[in-house]
Amino acid sequence: MKTLIRWTGSDTMSFVAETGSGHAFVMDGAPDGGGRNLGPRPMEVVLSGSAACTAYDVVLILRKSGMDIHGCTVSAQAERAETDPKVFTKIVLTFRISGRNLKANLVERAISLSHEKYCSATKMLGMTAEITTHYELTELA
Repeated sequence: MKTLIRWTGSDTMSFVAETGSGHAFVMDGAPDGGGRNLGPRPMEVVLSGSAACTAYDVVLILRKSGMDIHGCTVSAQAERAETDPKVFTKIVLTFRISGRNLKANLVERAISLSHEKYCSATKMLGMTAEITTHYELTELA
């Protein structure tokens, strides 16, 4: 895996990420730090990537278990250390899963497997942050 980060110029705090898979996106700083708010902050990207990584695992595991899922969102809320390096210290992940005949025990197991075995992003962040998870199920008619 690789990525290239390119600073966009001397009057900005914007950076373009070009990933090894051929995708690009812009990250930027807040205006009070010299940015122009043209994209997410780098640490927002880290948190988003972690939430997407675990969502991917959970959807894959639930599909393989035969569950009829129709939607999955993960909301992530994080706290950071007050001093540099301002690592994440607490992360709360809330999974909202919708579908038919949902089984709470299978959802709990999928979330647990993601965090214990499959999701490298949450595993890494768990080295500095206390990660807690919650889930909500919505039964569709």
